[in-house]
Amino acid sequence: MLRILALGDIVGENGLKKAKEILPELKQKENIDFVIANGENVAGGMGITHKLYKELIEMGVEVVTLGNHTWAKKDIFSFIDEEKRLIRPANYSQGIPGKGYVTIEAKGKKITVINLIGRTEMSILSENPFIKVKEILSQLEKNTDIIVVDFHAEASAEKIAMGYYLDGQVSVVFGTHTHVQTADEVILEKGTGYITDIGMTGPLKSIIGMDIAASLKRFETSLPERYKLAEGSCGLSGCIFDIDDANSRTTNIKRIKM
Repeated sequence: MLRILALGDIVGENGLKKAKEILPELKQKENIDFVIANGENVAGGMGITHKLYKELIEMGVEVVTLGNHTWAKKDIFSFIDEEKRLIRPANYSQGIPGKGYVTIEAKGKKITVINLIGRTEMSILSENPFIKVKEILSQLEKNTDIIVVDFHAEASAEKIAMGYYLDGQVSVVFGTHTHVQTADEVILEKGTGYITDIGMTGPLKSIIGMDIAASLKRFETSLPERYKLAEGSCGLSGCIFDIDDANSRTTNIKRIKM
């Protein structure tokens, strides 16, 4: 059996600090073999820097995925092509920097992580994620053992559709972006582990990681109030997927909220 831990969107430097505090003990306690973390919000709530990316890798994250805030920090263009364990949505336009999937070996298995972005209510001009992932799977063929998909999307229906679309073709489909952990984890009919959203790692007293007063002002007045990161205690959310070595199917899913 291989145990994969996926950490929900890490929000801000305080969220990263909380992940650093919890991850070593969590990995040991749960016998984790492989860690994936969504890092698109780690730098001040939007984007990622080279320094913070390196901190994620140094603390034991094998692959860092991104999303709609991929390009929020200009620093990204200086390292996205060089860093092998950093991926951005594969269905962004062709020819842009970075890559949409990566294969890393762990415990004698080749694990491929694919990053996709949704098109419903995302305000991002992207290619069709269903067609793109189909292309990627045809390219991979038998060159990998386990495939995990981080689908960074707003609409639950789009995420659920992706789960069914990939059932039996990949080991895991988990959702990110909404920062709210869902309770719908399920092993689909053909063995793919699925959950609509794994939540966030960031400020507990917040509106999806942002300062409550600033966020409420936006809703109350409809004016473009600048978002501000919330302060205070942080929590960690994610999900553990147990993968059968023999057939690469998910055998168990455990939500993590600390």
